[in-house]
Amino acid sequence: MNNADWQGKPYYSLDAWCKKTYGHKCKKIALNAHMTCPNRDGSLGTRGCIFCSAGGSGDFAVDIESFPAVTNPQEEIPCTIAYFQAYTNTYAPLPYLEQVFSRALASPSVCGISIATRPDCLPAEVISLLVTLKNRFSGKFIWVELGLQTIHEATAAYIRRGYPLSCFEECMQRLQTAELPVIVHVILGLPGETKEHLLQTIRYLNRFQIFGIKLQLLHILKNTDLADDYCAGRFEVLSRDTYIDLLISCLEHLSPETVVHRLTGDGPKDLLIAPDWSRNKKDVLNTLHKKMRLESSYQGKTYCG
Repeated sequence: MNNADWQGKPYYSLDAWCKKTYGHKCKKIALNAHMTCPNRDGSLGTRGCIFCSAGGSGDFAVDIESFPAVTNPQEEIPCTIAYFQAYTNTYAPLPYLEQVFSRALASPSVCGISIATRPDCLPAEVISLLVTLKNRFSGKFIWVELGLQTIHEATAAYIRRGYPLSCFEECMQRLQTAELPVIVHVILGLPGETKEHLLQTIRYLNRFQIFGIKLQLLHILKNTDLADDYCAGRFEVLSRDTYIDLLISCLEHLSPETVVHRLTGDGPKDLLIAPDWSRNKKDVLNTLHKKMRLESSYQGKTYCG
């Protein structure tokens, strides 16, 4: 990857990918398609992952019934990414999945869809549907986002992820065979994890040559079991400077071909307990960019292939 393609940033951002691919910026609309999750409907549990709010990580999502009215149907160029964010977006009957995904892809202003889900909720028939839709809407993309969070089984058990690492590996193989680009979610600041734990996760993901990654700060939200542990003093959240140092280390170890879709994340203001500094997302990103410039740091600096 030529750093000139990164639009002046020291990493390969989603914005840079969009401009390189389409010649213009793209906007993303988060959607709630009224699905649930095996961690909530009783299949695996009822309380969700330990960090997950009642909104299923879709606290800013627009109701699917408002789509595509929330886009501009008169757009001359497709520039909207329809992001199926809330809960697990392949955990529903096949006809419903086909209906909501097709509806989004058929919108003239949509350049593609991104589907947040779990590797244990992607059976063969769902992957087959996504391949069919990819062929039907050949000018548009379909991305699959997997909530891995960590490769370490002890941490995965603590956060109630609900599936083993082998499930992720099998799912990745099926998705890559189907030529469906994958974006992986990783959380920074999980209780008990050190910098080396995190870098092991990054190096592990490099082996798969994933299309994209989301590096997410651990937020402590009200009415979650994680909040109970935090308020009981069982762990501490990251400081801003520590988080930025971790981000830089992750980016330096990350393949320069991987598109960075997120570097911090947003905690709903009315639910966020900690860290309070994360409310100023602009400050976090500006500080990150400044420090990377001063340290001559860039994505892939220590990547070993």
